[in-house]
Amino acid sequence: MNSRQPVQSLLDFIDASPSPWHAVKTIEQQLAAFDFNKLDETAQWSLQAGGRYYVIRDDSSIILFVVGHKALAETGFKIIGAHTDSPGLRIKPNAANLIDGYVRLGVEVYGGPILATFSDRDLGLAGRIGYQAGDGIKTALIDFGKPLLRLPNLAIHMNRNVNEDGLKLNRQLELPLLLTTLAEQQLPSDYFSALLAQVAKIPSERILSWELNVYDSQKGAFWGLDHEFYADSQLDNLASCHAALSALLQEAVLAEGNTQVCAFFDHEEIGSTSCKGADGSFLADVLYRIAQATSTEGEDYRRSLAQSFMISADMAHAYQPNFPAAYEPEHKVIVNKGPVIKVNANRRYASDSISEAMFGHWCDIASVPYQKYCHHSDLPCGSTIGPMTSAKLGIRTVDVGNPLWAMHSIRESAGVDDHAYLIDVLSCFFQHRQGGRTDTA
Repeated sequence: MNSRQPVQSLLDFIDASPSPWHAVKTIEQQLAAFDFNKLDETAQWSLQAGGRYYVIRDDSSIILFVVGHKALAETGFKIIGAHTDSPGLRIKPNAANLIDGYVRLGVEVYGGPILATFSDRDLGLAGRIGYQAGDGIKTALIDFGKPLLRLPNLAIHMNRNVNEDGLKLNRQLELPLLLTTLAEQQLPSDYFSALLAQVAKIPSERILSWELNVYDSQKGAFWGLDHEFYADSQLDNLASCHAALSALLQEAVLAEGNTQVCAFFDHEEIGSTSCKGADGSFLADVLYRIAQATSTEGEDYRRSLAQSFMISADMAHAYQPNFPAAYEPEHKVIVNKGPVIKVNANRRYASDSISEAMFGHWCDIASVPYQKYCHHSDLPCGSTIGPMTSAKLGIRTVDVGNPLWAMHSIRESAGVDDHAYLIDVLSCFFQHRQGGRTDTA
């Protein structure tokens, strides 16, 4: 397989997904071609062996699964987890303000972005709105679909030490984004909702709320002498979502016979503690309902969890040779040298020696090279959905991810070969019969 083909598919996926809500809609649209059926959490579920299903919670988290023909208590669940959100900027409720003839939009920082990378970019705006529809409330996705906002940098003539001290932005005073100019002395009270109404085609008086994500409107691109690298926004972590989805939607995997699960959560970048985050009940609820619908109850359900295995897929820190002191010298992760097993003694990652070995074994079967990452001991280590989901469910888990440069920048970069490698090994995992518990000698 041409390794550029899956990356082009990834770039198209990201371009269609400027917010977590859009990412789930994009996934849902892809599932339609593979005969997946949508489930409602408020309805009773009737599941068939070999059936393909998905459930969405609050528009931006989705779990899709294939019910296996084999007994759950004997095979367990095969799960890949990732997240749909990325760090960045979100629009405040009372968004628009007028100062010195300029209309600006106030923002809150979501997660831990590299704020300086948002300056001097062509910024778009997308997300969802809540609106009144009859006696109820409905939601709709919106995307202005063009460069709408900007955060112009301060000229070096007024910030002489910027190259020595770095660009530092006050979150309250210096992050509001420029939208337009206005001759009036005062903004109409419905100014911003009227803008949303133009895009949503819904009367502004019916628009009650919004959650809007600021995104880079520049499309993803290949780069490098031989186009061996690619760059885009939201690679952390839509690249992992895309790899997992691509692995599952292969006919050999869909027909394999195990119960396969992909769980993509919102809110990872802010700790996952929400009704739809990985630290909530979503995955546990869905697994339990699959078990109930397949008559796997009581002790057999607990046996199925003990037989299960989860891959927590999130991007990994690639070695950048301009900053060698930032990396653990014996664990330099190299772009295009394969996916990374992430290890941390303090359980910031869920990997243990057995799950490491199992993932390495699947890489060997798939003829995929792999690497191991350990964080620099003098720096605090980030975390993933792996430890919390593993602890909640008692499922053996490994944390893996592809090498990434400039994690949490608005424009991240990775290696073309690595994306194809990850799809291959995730496909191998779905087709492999080994369970989550491994006997020791």
